[in-house]
Amino acid sequence: MKIASDTGKAIGLILIYTALLFFLVGVAAHSKSDFHSRALIFRSGLFTAAVLAALGAITLLFSWRGKQG
Repeated sequence: MKIASDTGKAIGLILIYTALLFFLVGVAAHSKSDFHSRALIFRSGLFTAAVLAALGAITLLFSWRGKQG
């Protein structure tokens, strides 16, 4: 599926900012890591943040590359 360059940039930025949100949720859960479930939230929040940040960076790279061609 072909998307416009501006749309790709917007999707990439949304993914990166969503990753930042999940990272902050993970850090907040880590500061309250007295319970086992909070440690699970910390790990899953950081994992989700890493995946979303990677997808956002890849989307941004492909959207910039598409504009040159």
